[in-house]
Amino acid sequence: MPSAAARVVLVTGVSRFLGARVANTLQADPGIERVIGVDTVPPTTPLGRTEFVRVDIRTPSIAKVISSAEVDTVVHLNLVTAQVGPRSKMKELNVIGTMQLLAACQRSPDMRKLVVRSSAAVYGSSPMDPAVFGERDEPVEAPTSGYAKDAVEVEGYVRGLTRRRSDLTVSVLRFANFLGPGVDSPLTRYLRMPVVPTVLGFDPRLQFVHEDDGVEVLRRMTVEDHPGTFNVAGDGVMLLSQALRRAGRPYVPMPAPSVSVLGDVGRRFGGLSGFSPELLRWLMYGRVIDTGRLESELSWRPKYGSEAAFADFVSALGLARTAPLDLLDRLAAVLGRG
Repeated sequence: MPSAAARVVLVTGVSRFLGARVANTLQADPGIERVIGVDTVPPTTPLGRTEFVRVDIRTPSIAKVISSAEVDTVVHLNLVTAQVGPRSKMKELNVIGTMQLLAACQRSPDMRKLVVRSSAAVYGSSPMDPAVFGERDEPVEAPTSGYAKDAVEVEGYVRGLTRRRSDLTVSVLRFANFLGPGVDSPLTRYLRMPVVPTVLGFDPRLQFVHEDDGVEVLRRMTVEDHPGTFNVAGDGVMLLSQALRRAGRPYVPMPAPSVSVLGDVGRRFGGLSGFSPELLRWLMYGRVIDTGRLESELSWRPKYGSEAAFADFVSALGLARTAPLDLLDRLAAVLGRG
C-alpha cells in the first residue's frame, strides 16, 4: 500500500554496492525530500543528491544524525557478509552496529519505518532441511557462526524494537545470494576462481537474486508500507554443477575436510579470503526459499529468475572461459601436496 512516510530516508552501508544503488534509486523519487547515506568510509560511487555522512553506526553518533535530520525512514543495509580481519570485528559491525541503530530509531519521535536487509542464511543449511523454506519455518540446525549467526541476532533485535515501538512499519527481507555485474561477495569470488573446488558427493540446489530485483524490492519496501518478514529470490533453482558448467569454470570435487584448505589456494589464485563454515555448508546442502509471500504482497515478480541472474553475472564478467592448462597443473600439484 502507498505510504505517507519516506520523506527523509537514511541508508546505512552506503559505501558498498547495494547501499549505493539503493540510495541512488531513492533519490530519484520525487516524493522523497532527502536521502542521507552513512558509512565509516566515503563511497567510491557518485551519490548525486544523496548527502553522505561519515559515521560509525556502532557509536551513539548515529542517534544524533537521525535526530537532527528528522529521519522518518531507515533502510539498514549494513550487514557484512564477508569476514575481513578478526571475527570479533565483523560481529561488532553487524550486531553491535544494529543495536545502536535500533536504539536510535526507538528514541526518535520522527521515526515511522524501518527496512532491514537480512539473509536467507538464517535458515542454515542441513541435510535434514525441508525442500523449501517459508518465512515461518525454523532452521533444522541454527547457524552457529559467521554472518548467518549475526543475521539471526539482528532479526531478534529487530523483533524487540517492533514490540517496543508497535507504531513503526518494519520490513525484514531475507535475501538469497545476490548476483549481478556490480556484486562482490564471497560467492562471486568463489565463482571467479580459476579452478573451483566443490565438495565430493554433493551437488546443492541454489537460488540467486539479481541486484536489480533486490534494489527494486528495497525501493518498494521504502516508499510503500509492507510490514513483515519476506523471502527474496529469483524464480527457479540451479544445481551447483549446472552453474559451474554454464560459467565455463573447471572444478575439482574434493572431500569436505579438504575444501577449507583451498581457501589458501583461492587467496593466491582467485582473491578468495577463505571458506567460511556457512559457505562450506551451503556448498554441500544448498538452500531453497519460498518467495510466494513477497510476490503476493507486492503483486510483483522478479525480472530475473535464478538462472537469468546467473547468466547476467557470467556475461557481464566474461566468466565463460576455461583456465589455462598450466594453471590446472599447478593447482593439481598443490592439492597433491595437501
